Amino acid sequence: MRYWLMKSEPDEVSFDDVLASPRHTTAWFGVRNYQARNFMRDQMQPGDGVLFYHSSCAVPGVAGIAEVASGPYPDESQFDPASKYFDPKATREQPRWMSIDVTAVEQGRYLPLTEMRELPALEDMVLLRKGSRLSISPVTADEWKAVVKRVRAKA
Repeated sequence: MRYWLMKSEPDEVSFDDVLASPRHTTAWFGVRNYQARNFMRDQMQPGDGVLFYHSSCAVPGVAGIAEVASGPYPDESQFDPASKYFDPKATREQPRWMSIDVTAVEQGRYLPLTEMRELPALEDMVLLRKGSRLSISPVTADEWKAVVKRVRAKA
């Protein structure tokens, strides 16, 4: 089992949106970074843990715990000329971009980025490195445990 941090802008898809979805599951689409795409395509497996992170908002942070619910499949938005994620170089025979499904597991307490920066267990976390902008990044087992403990803690 692997662990991941996946960033979503809450005005596009929030953790509450996932909780409100059928079976608490939604497609993770719109990834247009090759390294993040490769994580989805080559490494992420159903059952892997996900820290669902809200980015590009007033208070960025971990909004909930989720898990990978499917293997990779072509991201349909790459084929839709009306989508902001349209890619004219993508074809159904050779898709460039992938999606996976993510299922919400537990909401817990919101863990702000500012608090994450104060945790010694997270000092090497990819998210906290200068210049890190990946929408999907690996998380170590120790980082996972530290974040989940905080998410599950009383405020």
